[in-house]
Amino acid sequence: MPRISPRAAVRAASKATSELSQSTPNPITPISTMINQRAIPSDASEELAAFRSKAPKPKPEQPPPVSTRYPHQKPHRGHGPASQQQQQQQQARPKKEPIPIDFTGFVPRDKFEISTSLPRSYFLGHHSAALNKMRQSLSNVGLILELRDFRVPISSWNPVLEESLSSTSAGVPRSRIIVYTKRDLAPPAQMTPDGRPVPGTQPPGNVVRVLRTFHRPPRVNNVKDIIFLGMGPHGASLQPLLDGIRDVAREMDSLTGLRVMVVGMPNAGKSTLLNRLRSHSLHLGKAAKTGAQPGVTRKLGTPVRILPGEDSGDPESMGLGEGVFIVDTPGVFVPYVSEPEAMLKLALVGCVKDGIIPAVTVADYLLYRLNLVRETTYLQRFGMGRPTNDVHQFLRAAARRTGKLRKGGDESMEHAADWVIQEWRKGNLGRLLLDEVTPKKLEEAMERAREPSLSMNQARKREKVARKERNEAKRAGGGESA
Repeated sequence: MPRISPRAAVRAASKATSELSQSTPNPITPISTMINQRAIPSDASEELAAFRSKAPKPKPEQPPPVSTRYPHQKPHRGHGPASQQQQQQQQARPKKEPIPIDFTGFVPRDKFEISTSLPRSYFLGHHSAALNKMRQSLSNVGLILELRDFRVPISSWNPVLEESLSSTSAGVPRSRIIVYTKRDLAPPAQMTPDGRPVPGTQPPGNVVRVLRTFHRPPRVNNVKDIIFLGMGPHGASLQPLLDGIRDVAREMDSLTGLRVMVVGMPNAGKSTLLNRLRSHSLHLGKAAKTGAQPGVTRKLGTPVRILPGEDSGDPESMGLGEGVFIVDTPGVFVPYVSEPEAMLKLALVGCVKDGIIPAVTVADYLLYRLNLVRETTYLQRFGMGRPTNDVHQFLRAAARRTGKLRKGGDESMEHAADWVIQEWRKGNLGRLLLDEVTPKKLEEAMERAREPSLSMNQARKREKVARKERNEAKRAGGGESA
């Protein structure tokens, strides 16, 4: 019998298949059926079977090997067994028990010593230029969104912005909505067994009530609403803010819509709020650049739509004209901070660029405030059994736990201080309300806001004169006693 090559066998099979497809209703006929029907010679079928047996079989897909050099790396997506194995290993690990903390005999510092050389301003050149540009653009603005940090509701209040932007050219008060950001970074309410707040703490609910009461008429007439926002559990509260903006737009009833200007101190969350409003109402991407450090926005942005106009067909857009547009602005700092501790608070929350005030000094102030409320988070994370008032001991423990070491194994205080500050800003090292919010403190802040703002040079001259008068009074008192 002549030998048939595999190719000839395949050609014979395809030819037989085409012939059978014309005579049978089923266009696909198995080769075994064709062999039984003598459509393919038996010797061709034997050659075809031998050819198929010699073909390489595909290897089964194997999961990637687990790295032994880098065991902390996670497996790629799609490999279920490896991820399940890691989850089982993590569940099998015993949980670390909390370290017992001993506060016996510990007395926190009752006062924080502040150096006289501490910087008292962060008012830069582009802050002044941005403020002048805001004044020039007010003719088209119908609403001001003023942002303040909820952790420092008094210290982050900029009277210069309120004085410059609160009224129109005709002297009519311009509508404002005050937004307190980062509400989710406030501490939870700490109560004693008898239901009273722990000494040195302020329940956030009480702070919210005091601020709402303070901004009501007749003390403040042009504030339409007070909104408290956050990125965490309170991040879904954008609807009240959008409702307030709609109310102002319908009240103005302009065919061209409403222009909103968002202002505040540096790093108060202005660009982040713009992006969130745009995403929430229009489901669009970011329109403003954001960052963890102040100074990302250095000039006024172009108007960005956050609410659609009447022609969109949305029932909620009735009365909005062409829609609502928001203008992003750079953060403007206070020209001069009269209280040194307020400057430390602003540096701690991130309103001042890192490095203006030494990081070790800011970390020392953070340790002072954590100890006042007996916050134990840093003690657990750094493996410290007792609290301390020594910032170097605090930073050495943080450096050893996080690997912030220099060559030779010495702790890097600066890097550890930077890491501690960033962790606290994220809410991972305890949460604090740094300002004491009471009606009396708010009235004092209102009185300071009515005073004319001073530049750095004017403030230095005034302090020099006051220091000279105090020294003369001391010398006069000493002479009389002698």
